[in-house]
Amino acid sequence: MGNGAQLSVTDIRRSTRHPVDYKVIAEHRVSGDIKLFICNISAHGFMVDDAPVLARGDRLIIRLPVVGRIEAYCIRTTEDRAGFQFERIIRVGDFMSMIRKLQPNPALRRSG
Repeated sequence: MGNGAQLSVTDIRRSTRHPVDYKVIAEHRVSGDIKLFICNISAHGFMVDDAPVLARGDRLIIRLPVVGRIEAYCIRTTEDRAGFQFERIIRVGDFMSMIRKLQPNPALRRSG
Protein backbone atom coordinates (compact mmCIF):
# COMPACT_ATOMS: atom_id res chain seq x y z
CA MET A 1 0.00 0.00 0.00
CA GLY A 2 1.03 3.59 -0.62
CA ASN A 3 1.71 6.22 1.98
CA GLY A 4 -1.42 8.21 1.13
CA ALA A 5 -3.11 9.92 -1.75
CA GLN A 6 -1.08 12.22 -3.95
CA LEU A 7 -3.38 15.02 -5.06
CA SER A 8 -3.23 16.04 -8.67
CA VAL A 9 -3.59 19.67 -9.69
CA THR A 10 -7.22 18.94 -10.64
CA ASP A 11 -7.98 17.56 -7.16
CA ILE A 12 -6.33 20.53 -5.45
CA ARG A 13 -8.28 23.02 -7.59
CA ARG A 14 -11.52 21.61 -6.17
CA SER A 15 -10.74 23.04 -2.71
CA THR A 16 -12.87 25.96 -1.57
CA ARG A 17 -11.63 29.28 -2.89
CA HIS A 18 -12.38 32.48 -1.02
CA PRO A 19 -12.67 35.76 -2.95
CA VAL A 20 -10.28 38.43 -1.65
CA ASP A 21 -8.78 41.69 -2.83
CA TYR A 22 -5.33 41.63 -1.28
CA LYS A 23 -2.19 43.41 -2.46
CA VAL A 24 1.09 41.69 -1.70
CA ILE A 25 4.72 42.14 -2.65
CA ALA A 26 6.22 38.85 -3.76
CA GLU A 27 9.89 37.91 -3.85
CA HIS A 28 10.85 36.45 -7.24
CA ARG A 29 14.36 35.04 -7.78
CA VAL A 30 14.88 36.71 -11.15
CA SER A 31 12.56 39.73 -11.12
CA GLY A 32 13.09 40.70 -7.48
CA ASP A 33 10.10 42.23 -5.68
CA ILE A 34 6.88 42.28 -7.72
CA LYS A 35 3.44 43.61 -6.79
CA LEU A 36 0.57 41.11 -6.99
CA PHE A 37 -3.18 41.37 -6.45
CA ILE A 38 -4.57 38.15 -4.97
CA CYS A 39 -8.19 37.71 -6.13
CA ASN A 40 -8.93 34.33 -4.51
CA ILE A 41 -7.24 32.03 -2.06
CA SER A 42 -7.58 28.51 -0.66
CA ALA A 43 -5.59 26.43 1.80
CA HIS A 44 -3.68 25.04 -1.21
CA GLY A 45 -2.95 28.18 -3.23
CA PHE A 46 -4.10 31.47 -4.70
CA MET A 47 -4.84 33.28 -7.96
CA VAL A 48 -3.64 36.73 -8.97
CA ASP A 49 -5.24 39.27 -11.31
CA ASP A 50 -3.24 41.49 -13.65
CA ALA A 51 -0.32 39.08 -13.38
CA PRO A 52 3.02 40.43 -14.46
CA VAL A 53 4.99 38.24 -16.83
CA LEU A 54 5.07 34.95 -14.94
CA ALA A 55 5.67 31.49 -16.29
CA ARG A 56 4.57 28.08 -15.17
CA GLY A 57 7.06 26.79 -12.59
CA ASP A 58 8.08 30.25 -11.31
CA ARG A 59 8.52 30.30 -7.53
CA LEU A 60 7.54 33.19 -5.29
CA ILE A 61 7.67 33.95 -1.59
CA ILE A 62 4.79 36.02 -0.19
CA ARG A 63 3.80 37.16 3.29
CA LEU A 64 0.21 36.52 4.41
CA PRO A 65 -1.56 37.53 7.64
CA VAL A 66 -1.37 34.81 10.33
CA VAL A 67 0.57 32.43 8.04
CA GLY A 68 3.62 34.64 7.51
CA ARG A 69 6.12 33.89 4.75
CA ILE A 70 5.16 31.06 2.45
CA GLU A 71 6.56 29.83 -0.85
CA ALA A 72 4.33 29.12 -3.84
CA TYR A 73 4.92 28.07 -7.41
CA CYS A 74 3.00 28.95 -10.56
CA ILE A 75 0.92 26.07 -11.87
CA ARG A 76 -1.10 27.86 -14.55
CA THR A 77 -1.27 31.15 -16.42
CA THR A 78 -3.76 32.87 -18.69
CA GLU A 79 -3.56 36.24 -20.44
CA ASP A 80 -4.01 38.24 -17.23
CA ARG A 81 -4.14 35.72 -14.36
CA ALA A 82 -1.79 33.27 -12.74
CA GLY A 83 -2.57 30.43 -10.34
CA PHE A 84 -0.14 29.39 -7.60
CA GLN A 85 0.11 26.35 -5.36
CA PHE A 86 1.58 26.73 -1.87
CA GLU A 87 4.59 24.58 -1.04
CA ARG A 88 2.64 23.37 2.00
CA ILE A 89 -1.02 23.25 3.00
CA ILE A 90 -2.13 25.90 5.49
CA ARG A 91 -3.70 24.45 8.65
CA VAL A 92 -7.48 24.97 8.91
CA GLY A 93 -7.36 27.16 12.05
CA ASP A 94 -4.64 29.39 10.60
CA PHE A 95 -6.45 29.55 7.27
CA MET A 96 -9.76 30.65 8.83
CA SER A 97 -7.97 33.30 10.94
CA MET A 98 -6.24 34.54 7.80
CA ILE A 99 -9.54 34.72 5.89
CA ARG A 100 -11.07 36.84 8.67
CA LYS A 101 -8.22 39.31 8.19
CA LEU A 102 -8.33 39.23 4.39
CA GLN A 103 -12.15 39.49 4.22
CA PRO A 104 -13.19 42.06 6.84
CA ASN A 105 -16.72 42.03 5.37
CA PRO A 106 -18.47 38.91 6.80
CA ALA A 107 -20.84 38.86 3.78
CA LEU A 108 -17.90 37.78 1.59
CA ARG A 109 -16.87 34.86 3.78
CA ARG A 110 -17.93 31.38 2.83
CA SER A 111 -19.06 29.12 5.62
CA GLY A 112 -17.05 25.98 6.37
